[in-house]
Amino acid sequence: MKFIVSSSALLRQLQAVQGVIQTNNVLPILDHYLFDVDAKNLTICTTDLNTTMRTRLGVEGNGQAKVAVPGRILLETLKTLPDQPISISFDLKSFAVELHTDKGKFKLSGENGEEFPTLPDMPGNQHFSLPSDALLTGISNTLFAVGTDELRLAMTGVKMECAGDTLSFVATDAHKLVLHKQGGISVPAAAGFIVPRKALNLLKATLPGDETPVKVDYNNTHVAFSFGDLELVCRLIDQKYPDYKAVIPKESANRLVIKRTEFLSSLRRISIYSSKSTYQVRLSIKGSELQLSAEDPDFANQATETISCDYNGADLEIGFNARFLVEMLSTLSGEEVQFELSLSSRPGVLRPLHQEDQEDTLMLLMPVMLSDYRS
Repeated sequence: MKFIVSSSALLRQLQAVQGVIQTNNVLPILDHYLFDVDAKNLTICTTDLNTTMRTRLGVEGNGQAKVAVPGRILLETLKTLPDQPISISFDLKSFAVELHTDKGKFKLSGENGEEFPTLPDMPGNQHFSLPSDALLTGISNTLFAVGTDELRLAMTGVKMECAGDTLSFVATDAHKLVLHKQGGISVPAAAGFIVPRKALNLLKATLPGDETPVKVDYNNTHVAFSFGDLELVCRLIDQKYPDYKAVIPKESANRLVIKRTEFLSSLRRISIYSSKSTYQVRLSIKGSELQLSAEDPDFANQATETISCDYNGADLEIGFNARFLVEMLSTLSGEEVQFELSLSSRPGVLRPLHQEDQEDTLMLLMPVMLSDYRS
């Protein structure tokens, strides 16, 4: 059995799904791409048993076959080829794979495609659709706040909540929390599920930044995202998510409005002089001035910088982890941000001053205890 396909088109589709393949697979066949081909279409599948990606492209073939093709050697071969039609043939007894180009022939040792893990069944699934740019924004605004502690498994993913016409994305690592709401989405019923970090990173890398419709199918164990020729299916994290709403302050006595890029640039400079164990930066707010300061007592390094702001509240000193604050300001968009503060021991809430239509983003950061090294 053989088929003809464009080398560059095949390479693009392989690269779109290669992120699923791990470097330390227990099952050797998981290092392979599953090729499921008929006379007109080639379906390519990769999996690590928890996350599966599938893509399709058109081909010219003369039969049907299902063969697992070695991933690394195929990808490296295609990267070195100029754009040209190539012929790929399968020996359906030995599962050998041959690539024929205009100048040569390459032979690979494949595996029986019937032994490749199959996509999970999703009985009783529900679904909704949203534009790819809305899904991409929700993922990008929350993924950096996902935890890495496997003992807190629920926090290693982003919780997606459906309610009314709103889809919420929530991520936290117990030090920072992000809540992004996307309105204008018709969902069948209230629901919530936790999507693992790896699947969201793969989506972030492949989602187009336009309004391409993305269909989301979900049940109690899996969620599937389908758009264009791509489909990603992953196992959900089966854990109870923390009650994040309980830690978001209902109101704050102090309100700081400041230019985002100016605040971000100052933080990056000042944090160079902070302790490399705590990355503590001190914010001192008085009137219309915000003073940022940091010090590293181990090397006697200190830095202070003052920038103007619009502040409504009592004078306040509060400490934060500079790296976390930089991450948040780098992720937020808009010219100005609003920082809501109460006490030096209470979390601060950061928002864009002006939000996009149908969007609402809130970022919460726990303070750090101020260490005063000043004599």
